[in-house]
Amino acid sequence: MSVSATRFSVRTEPAGHQFDVAPDQTILEAASAQRIGLPYGCRQGTCGSCTAQLLAGEVQYPNGKTAALDGQPADACLTCQAVPTTDLVLRVAELERLSDIEVRTLPCRLAEKTRLNHDVMRLRLKLPEGQRLAFVAGQYLEFMLRDGARRAYSIANPPHDDELLELHVRRVPRGRFSDEVFEQMQERCILRIRGPLGTFVLREDAERPILMVGGGTGFAPLKAMLEHAFHRGIERPIHLYWGVRSQRDLYLPELPAAWAEAHPNFRCVPVLSEPDRDWTGRSGWVHEAVLEDHPALTDFDCYLSGPPAMVEAGRSAFEAAGLAIEHLFSDAFEYAADSRRAD
Repeated sequence: MSVSATRFSVRTEPAGHQFDVAPDQTILEAASAQRIGLPYGCRQGTCGSCTAQLLAGEVQYPNGKTAALDGQPADACLTCQAVPTTDLVLRVAELERLSDIEVRTLPCRLAEKTRLNHDVMRLRLKLPEGQRLAFVAGQYLEFMLRDGARRAYSIANPPHDDELLELHVRRVPRGRFSDEVFEQMQERCILRIRGPLGTFVLREDAERPILMVGGGTGFAPLKAMLEHAFHRGIERPIHLYWGVRSQRDLYLPELPAAWAEAHPNFRCVPVLSEPDRDWTGRSGWVHEAVLEDHPALTDFDCYLSGPPAMVEAGRSAFEAAGLAIEHLFSDAFEYAADSRRAD
C-alpha cells in the first residue's frame, strides 16, 4: 500500500477514499490538502472532533498525546495531531459536502457592532462588493491579526442569510483581541478573515431527533444550525439546552422564544449554574438538565458547543446514557487569553 519509503497511504472506511501523507504532515493536513472531507474542529487536539478509529496501521503524536484521548478506546486516532508511521486504514464519517467549499482569505469591513449583554458583542462583517463566503451552518472563521496571530469565531448566521457575516464575541479576561473589540474597534474598520473552517455542521440526512447543548457563546453556531434547519423545513424534534451562569449571561433571549412560537418541533430550555434569586427556571449543570429530561439517549443526534469542560462533561455523560459516538458532534471553544480559539 505504501507509495514510497517516506510517504504513507491512508484509506478511509466506509467511503473508500485513499490519500497520501507526507513525512511532515498530520493526517488531517494531508486530507484537507487533497480535499478529503475529514471532520475536525479546533485542530489543536483539544476538542476531539477529528477522532477516527484506527482499523489498521500505526501513528505517532510528535507533540505528545492530548487530553482528548483520555478515556477513548485504544484504537482512537486524533487525525489533527497524528502522523502515520505505516500505511493506515481509518473508520471515519466523512463530510462530502464540505470538501468542495473553498477556504478563502478575504478583507472585510465591520458593518455593525452591537453590545448584546455585559460581555458579548455582536459583529456583522461586510465582504467586498460582489463577494460571498460559501459556508455550511456551524462552521467558523479566523481573524488574521497583524502580528500573525489568529482568533476564531463561529459564524452565527445561516448560509441563506449571508449578506453580512454575524459573530458573537465574548470578552475574556486579558483577551487582547476581545479587549480591542469592546474598547477600540470602530465600525467601518477593515479586518482580514480566513474561512470557512470546521466540520461542526448539521447532519441533515439523519432522521433522529436532535439535542443541541450550548454553553455561553456556544449558542452562536447552534443559532446558525437552527435557522438553517427552520429554513430547510426540517421537522424532526429539536431541543436546545443553553447553559450560562446567571440571567444576565443570556443574550438574544427573544430569538429562542420566537422560534418556539413559530416551530412546534422546537423547544428551548435555559439552564443557570449560578441562578439569580428570582429565577424560576432550570438550574445546575446544563448536561445534567438534558439527562433529567432524556435519561436514555440511544435514539438522538447530539450537538455540543461551548467551553471544553462543558463539552467533555457532556460527552462522557451522554455516552454513558447510550448516545453512540457517531451521533455525537462537538465544538469546544478555548477561552484562554492566548488561545487560538476564543469564541
